[in-house]
Amino acid sequence: MDNNKELYIELKDEEWPLTYTDHDRNIARGIVFDDEGNFYFVRADRDDDFGKAIIIETAGGGVEAREDLDIAIRRELGEELGVEVDVICKIGVVSDYYNLIHRHNINNYFLCKAKNFGDKHLTRDEIEDFHLSTLKIGYEDALAEYELRRQTPLGRLVANREVPILKRAKEIIDSIETKSVH
Repeated sequence: MDNNKELYIELKDEEWPLTYTDHDRNIARGIVFDDEGNFYFVRADRDDDFGKAIIIETAGGGVEAREDLDIAIRRELGEELGVEVDVICKIGVVSDYYNLIHRHNINNYFLCKAKNFGDKHLTRDEIEDFHLSTLKIGYEDALAEYELRRQTPLGRLVANREVPILKRAKEIIDSIETKSVH
């Protein structure tokens, strides 16, 4: 398998009707892993326009004006997970839609290895509205968690976007580990 080939996935929102899209959001997201086989996600307990839902999601967020993607991913992972990382590679892009809020998301996914953890810098919304917490979990358990969270419309949107990326990340990690053994 060619580890340099980036994925490109286009998804539609099948949960809410499309009326119009009035903005694009460029997003940097990280699949963060460590030497022990753990993956790091954010867990959100939401009750908002999307409904009541507990979801698992990769850490990340909006790329600021004139911000480089490499800087954005490092900033977002520092803010949401309190982690400093080595960016291994770009996994790919998932283009998806949140019809409910009329938004087109351009999710840029990166494979990142955790170096060290420090303090998180969450926004007030992330603390008070989304109740963000860090979820440290193995690969198989992460896949099971995404499946469990498919019971809500938002959980389905997130899982549809992230499961293919997580699977590709695992393939890349496995190929890196195989090369380092030989």
